[in-house]
Amino acid sequence: MTEHIDNKRVNTDLRSRFEYLSKFLNFTSNDIQALNAIAPILFPRIPVIADTVYRKLFSFDITKQYFFTHHQGFESTSSHADIDVALESTQMSIRKDMLSMYLKRVLTQREWNDTFLQYLSQVGRMHTNQAGSTSINVDYIHINLLLGYLEHLLIDVLWKAENLDDATKLAMVTAINKLFWIQNDFFTMHYLLKTKEDLSSTEQISKDTHCCCLIN
Repeated sequence: MTEHIDNKRVNTDLRSRFEYLSKFLNFTSNDIQALNAIAPILFPRIPVIADTVYRKLFSFDITKQYFFTHHQGFESTSSHADIDVALESTQMSIRKDMLSMYLKRVLTQREWNDTFLQYLSQVGRMHTNQAGSTSINVDYIHINLLLGYLEHLLIDVLWKAENLDDATKLAMVTAINKLFWIQNDFFTMHYLLKTKEDLSSTEQISKDTHCCCLIN
């Protein structure tokens, strides 16, 4: 039997959206328990994982450029002259700590309540231009790649972990995969909102512009 999903609620209500994602991905309490079980395995490796992520971001100029820009909470803007040492700077240490705190929270969250869903949503929103002064405004292609890279780093640690049977590893890897698809969607919905607003603005400009067309 086909289940009805209210499209409007999915696109306007965070809980409805999460419930739909969970049903589609079969994300259940078992996956949350698997994520919780992953925590003690990954926690000792999180500082290395965070450092590896930012070294990857610094390995391409197209992603490195985002750290030239001043964002709220940082006192000064890094210049192109000192960016080579920025990985060891206070600003980058703060960013690594923020990523570490994110990983610790998503792995230890026992109840995915509305407060936690709002947290996941805000993580996505702040990377667009929708969050005011806290916005980072990163192109989505880099977000998509970053989430994929981060997922691979976590899976690599799990796959090499000792004293875990294959069934447990599979459950953990599957839970990590579902987590990142849900988080990716919580990024995407804000980028889509930005795109819709941009398109609406463009359409209005087109309506207000008088031009000569061969085909009307």
